[in-house]
Amino acid sequence: MDPTECSEFISDMKLYDVTLPIRTGMIAYPGDPGAKVTRRTSIRAGNNSNTSYIEISSHAGTHVDAPFHFENDGIPVDEVPLDLLIGPARLLSLEGKQRIEAEDLRNADLGAHKRLLIKTSNSMLLKRAETSLEYVSLTESGARYVVELGIKLLGIDYLSVEKVKSAGSPVHHTLLGSGMVLIETLDLSEPAPGDYELICLPLRIAGCDGAPARVVLRGPM
Repeated sequence: MDPTECSEFISDMKLYDVTLPIRTGMIAYPGDPGAKVTRRTSIRAGNNSNTSYIEISSHAGTHVDAPFHFENDGIPVDEVPLDLLIGPARLLSLEGKQRIEAEDLRNADLGAHKRLLIKTSNSMLLKRAETSLEYVSLTESGARYVVELGIKLLGIDYLSVEKVKSAGSPVHHTLLGSGMVLIETLDLSEPAPGDYELICLPLRIAGCDGAPARVVLRGPM
């Protein structure tokens, strides 16, 4: 491809920021402290600069679940390979579904992708100020099928891939136990279903179970 063709190709692509902004009082998983951003110094108050304190859960906002989150011998977030977090991804729409079963995924065109992002009706819940407990999540059959497909990274558009307070957390154990990496609380309201380049960069917190991340999709305008 010559430089002119490359330039035209890039101009046809768009960057979608699918990260939920971190702010005080943002939605959070029940029992999770969420996030608190406090202004420490202020230029308006006569200080030399603006600085802030940030108190945040490792699973606040758009974040990565590393296998260590539910598997004690799983890798922590700082050891997740970059070539897993960056690369081609399929964005699948399952809007209108209440639970994501194996059959829903079996009927979808997933190609040979190893990175799968699922857009559901949850994207509308992200616009609410209060946390909703009635969000779309994977069932155990859905989780097992994702593992069977060989998916290595799975993303969804609300606080958890699993129904809130599920006894024993079987969905998380199935997914993370396979070595899969999860991205939760993605804002997938804008990009249409299709193929994208995923760029997901969680904070590099040594030995941690997860971390907030900035996530971007590059794809058709």
